[in-house]
Amino acid sequence: MRSIFSAQRKLGWLALLPQSGRLTLAHVVRSAGSRPEVKLLDSFAVEKSEVEALQRLRVARQLKSYACTTLLGDAEYNVTQLDAPTVHVEERKEALRWAIKEMVSYPVENACIDVLDIPSIGMPPGRSAGVMVVSAAEKAVLARVAVFEEARIPLAVVDIPELAQRNVAALLEDENRGLAFLRIDEGGMMLTLTFHGELIAVRRGETSTLQLNGSDADQRSRVKERLVLELQRSLDNFDRQYSHIPISKVVLACYPDVENLAVELGENTYVPVKAMDLSAVMSFPSVPELKNPQFQAKNLLAIGAALRFDEVPA
Repeated sequence: MRSIFSAQRKLGWLALLPQSGRLTLAHVVRSAGSRPEVKLLDSFAVEKSEVEALQRLRVARQLKSYACTTLLGDAEYNVTQLDAPTVHVEERKEALRWAIKEMVSYPVENACIDVLDIPSIGMPPGRSAGVMVVSAAEKAVLARVAVFEEARIPLAVVDIPELAQRNVAALLEDENRGLAFLRIDEGGMMLTLTFHGELIAVRRGETSTLQLNGSDADQRSRVKERLVLELQRSLDNFDRQYSHIPISKVVLACYPDVENLAVELGENTYVPVKAMDLSAVMSFPSVPELKNPQFQAKNLLAIGAALRFDEVPA
């Protein structure tokens, strides 16, 4: 969704994310030749409603002076990986709309559809190019936008968590190498594969930090074993499907922290596992709390949503 903004708009993007009864704001500016900088990162309690919280912040934080973005919730959209259809570019979106008809639970006629190309750099001859189809029921997107419209905050973009995670992963890639990025929080896990800053594959799972930090030692051990197996299988699958992409490492972002998890995962995989630390790839002089990797992991999606590659719309 695109809107017209004030001429006094600030540089960069401002992400506004509702999370667990709070509203998180992250403002990130990307400038050529320098690290992306987190200018603002803050969280506010939603006391009455999200609309009321946004209305308060609209004035207190001058939200109309930013280009704003938000993310759809996990249950509000689908990401479907398919072969690219052999049709003209202008016909592709409609062809894919009908291709996912039996894969989603809502009518595709009015669904919101976007298409992400999976890069084919280095792909073996004869392999079909792939795409990711991002789809959402029209009513889900309208409901998300309506909250901001009621609060009189123009949204420039509605995005998804996979792309927010991709934006962070892209900063951590080694040159000409793929990066597996594993994010685990209290709601579950998401594993992404990126290459040259583009999203190649996504795997989701139910393993959460609540389970990994549970009070029952035997259960914690079983959950950890399951996570190791999921990671091993996913890496093997990536290697089979994308043998032209050498993966240099797995980056782990875990919130709340699970003691020694990166070490234990690394001992059981053929790819090194490193705990995420954004200090080497981002600047945050205005938010010193971000020197703490746990604070980074807690706010990963908000930071990633504000780390958009495209220019702020005029």
